[in-house]
Amino acid sequence: MNKTELIEHIAKQADISKAAAARALEALIGGVKSTLKKNDSVSIAGFGTFAVTKRKARTGRNPRTGAAIKIKAAKVPKFKPGKALRDAL
Repeated sequence: MNKTELIEHIAKQADISKAAAARALEALIGGVKSTLKKNDSVSIAGFGTFAVTKRKARTGRNPRTGAAIKIKAAKVPKFKPGKALRDAL
């Protein structure tokens, strides 16, 4: 399912216009992004938790040459599914 299909699904399930569903989805995504930028987490009961984790610097390999390269430390988003989502699958 891509973003357009998700908007159509939201519009149909909530009985709202596609424009309103698109705004709602954008508001959700924006809220999650801004919260993660502050290094906070977003928990949605029954769905899961979005959080920021730190990845350490490490040495990797250039796939073309095989030469060792340094990969910088980074903050990365992480999603942990909730029990209800795991049980649904």
